[in-house]
Amino acid sequence: MSTTSLRRRLVAASVLALLAAPAMADEPPATAATPPLQLEWNARLRHEQVDDDAFRRDANADTLRLRLGLRANFGSGWSGFLEGAGTASANEHYNSGANGQTQYPGVTDPHGTELNQAWVNWQGDSFGAKVGRQEILLDNQRWVGNVGWRQFEQTYDAVSMQWKPASAWTVRYDWLDRVNRVAGPDATSVLARHRLLNTHLLNVAWTHGLQQLTGYAYLHKDKDVDTASTATYGVRWTGKPTPDGGFSWALEGARQYDYANNPQSFSHSYWLVEPAWTQWGVTGKLGWEHLGGDGHTALQTPLATLHAFNGWDDQFTVTPVDGLQDYYAALNGTFGRQGWASRLGWIVSYHDYYADRGSSHYGDEWNASLTFPLVPGLTGLLKVANYQADHFSRDDTKVWLQLEWQGVQAL
Repeated sequence: MSTTSLRRRLVAASVLALLAAPAMADEPPATAATPPLQLEWNARLRHEQVDDDAFRRDANADTLRLRLGLRANFGSGWSGFLEGAGTASANEHYNSGANGQTQYPGVTDPHGTELNQAWVNWQGDSFGAKVGRQEILLDNQRWVGNVGWRQFEQTYDAVSMQWKPASAWTVRYDWLDRVNRVAGPDATSVLARHRLLNTHLLNVAWTHGLQQLTGYAYLHKDKDVDTASTATYGVRWTGKPTPDGGFSWALEGARQYDYANNPQSFSHSYWLVEPAWTQWGVTGKLGWEHLGGDGHTALQTPLATLHAFNGWDDQFTVTPVDGLQDYYAALNGTFGRQGWASRLGWIVSYHDYYADRGSSHYGDEWNASLTFPLVPGLTGLLKVANYQADHFSRDDTKVWLQLEWQGVQAL
């Protein structure tokens, strides 16, 4: 059976199961906490402005995204989910990757529609399996995530399995057949729409108190882009001594090699050192993230939620061939400990970027955001990123103003 045929059957099986499942007989009724059928929605209205010195014109993108999903709980551990997504744009004053407006800076939020998720899941006491188009989020999403910041998210046609052999252990395996990318189904480049894969992800986590130690092996074969195929092996350790504030940490180290159909030969290192301290409701972090490069190739994380790393201006979604050293500091908290002020969240961070190979200073960046609830289910966001280039790219400033409404309704 061809990979394309298998992928289609995975999605088709998910849809058919969703349609057929209500006819199942002799199933125990769902509890009040898990209604047999529920409607889920997420609507996001966003204005994004980009002032990039590489372009004569600023980009102004006004988009509205709606995700609408139907979740079914069939009983006996079975469930399913069917979700569509659509994005509308009020103008074409930006390069969406699909509209051909290359005279503007890029904002990867094209208008269009797509099948976002369609899966069937079975969950037992210690083992579960999910088949179909789905979100996959591993650890902090540095290696595999859903890129939830963009209007079209990143999903996978995949088989996912999770096993808990003991209370402290979690073993997860995912096989990815295709990645559906955030540029949407109508992107000018076919490779920006989706990639055919044969990727194996193994993630094993051990939890002890407030600490977690995770080991992983990610064997990523990209059938469409040979040079993107890599094997990554690593360990991540997170924790804190006490549950109430004080010191915490995240430490991670990994090694990435060429893999499968990749014609190149390389070996790159990755590490993250991130101590943090929480006091009076404010958390401060210091960080050092290293992505190795040798002048010809560099460590890459193509399935990651990249917007969450190396600054919100997204200058380093592809690691430069000389690698990347990101030294950063961040503060986050709320404006109070109780009442309305306790729900107003803020973040301020600073990044200083250097090459791994040589001593070139790429540039530096400030980020800031404010989140504010309006009514139950409706949240506002104001967000700014300012990148000042030295020896990489051009000066760039981005501003976002966003409203997001989400909810669930039992049917």
